[in-house]
Amino acid sequence: MTRTLIIGASGGIGAALSQIAQARGHDVTGLSRSQDGLDITEEASIERTFKNLSGSYDLIICATGALVIDGNEPEKSVNALNAQSLTLQFQTNAIGPALVLKHAIQLLPKDRPATFAALSARVGSIGDNKIGGWHSYRAAKAALNQLIHGASIELARSHKQATCVCLHPGTVETDFTAKYAARHKTVPASKAAENLLSVLDGLTPSDSGKFFDYSGAKVPW
Repeated sequence: MTRTLIIGASGGIGAALSQIAQARGHDVTGLSRSQDGLDITEEASIERTFKNLSGSYDLIICATGALVIDGNEPEKSVNALNAQSLTLQFQTNAIGPALVLKHAIQLLPKDRPATFAALSARVGSIGDNKIGGWHSYRAAKAALNQLIHGASIELARSHKQATCVCLHPGTVETDFTAKYAARHKTVPASKAAENLLSVLDGLTPSDSGKFFDYSGAKVPW
């Protein structure tokens, strides 16, 4: 049985990932701030929470993230940038997942295939950015992509059968996207979760360090 750990399991897509994985027969452990007090922006909180886990996990998904933090809306121009928004975005969308990975490595088995995936976003792709805007969110997701890519190189040395990737789930119908989804095709969280798990099913260690969307297509850095 696949042992699966979902970080951010109380959120829209995190909850859906937990439900779909369970329906597929996974043994799922879900962690979140609201249910378990896990604050990914505080390394001590991650370390403390992970110490309560036992055994190893075949699949670990960091399904955390935020677009609007403490009332800071996505910027429409460079003139709207401010240090607080940039700092909060990096703490939540880049630093937090990177710290999760740092402590999750000890939970990945070395003797069999295992996967770590972090939810990123297509807007974090520098090569795909044609319209600008949303500067702090884009930059934080781009930083996450680099952190995961770099970590995958190191992970391959210690966990030769491991796969470490970034995933773009599409625009999911959650409270997270409700205000900003009018111009984009959206999918229910359950469908997004099915898509992502199907993509993960098809990955191998040769895909480690890459960035995939919900259809399995590679997203440019």
